[in-house]
Amino acid sequence: MSLDDPGFAARRLAARKRLDAIDDAGASDPHRRAWFEQVYALAGDDPANVPWADLAPHPLLADWLATASAQANARALDVGCGLGDNAAAIAAKGWAVTGFDLSRIAVVWAKKRFPALDFVAADLFAPPALWSGAFDLVHECYTLQALPDGARADAMAQIARFVAPGGRLLVIARARAAATPVAGPPWPLSAEEMLMFASHGLSAETVDRLPDPSDGKSHWRAVFRRP
Repeated sequence: MSLDDPGFAARRLAARKRLDAIDDAGASDPHRRAWFEQVYALAGDDPANVPWADLAPHPLLADWLATASAQANARALDVGCGLGDNAAAIAAKGWAVTGFDLSRIAVVWAKKRFPALDFVAADLFAPPALWSGAFDLVHECYTLQALPDGARADAMAQIARFVAPGGRLLVIARARAAATPVAGPPWPLSAEEMLMFASHGLSAETVDRLPDPSDGKSHWRAVFRRP
């Protein structure tokens, strides 16, 4: 199965229309839990029905990993792991990876695709207590942009808590100009929003605005470190 398959593209377009029709953009729940669960419940076994399942690591993650490597016994956390491709790419570079997702269906799917990796079902807003300050690398891709303002701020605080002393947070998200109104979902992030991680004890190492190689849209790829 390939994204280049015309049948795949047609099924994905149809799935997006179905999912948009049942999406209230967080009006009933700013965490959008029910909608995310519905995505996987309606997907069957077809990844074309999961709009963010590209069956490969995100290109901006893959590019970053090309020059990255893990120290011995380093642990990584993949936030909102979906079908597991990003977690698998991080694991291939030497990190002991835990991928988590709100959806148990997504986690079962990821385990089937990458049985050697650790995938668990967990809620970002109520995570296991043992995860606090436990990870040398935390990877967040597209979760923040899928949440409206209030929930996004809460999510940023929680994601920052996962980073161990001396550890790094890698964030990938669509970018927008600060003064540009945005109607979501998704809700692209401004530079000011990205830098809010500094209020959670992290310092910015790099904050790059880059085109996504897959679609040319402007994205942030930012790395933060906890002292």
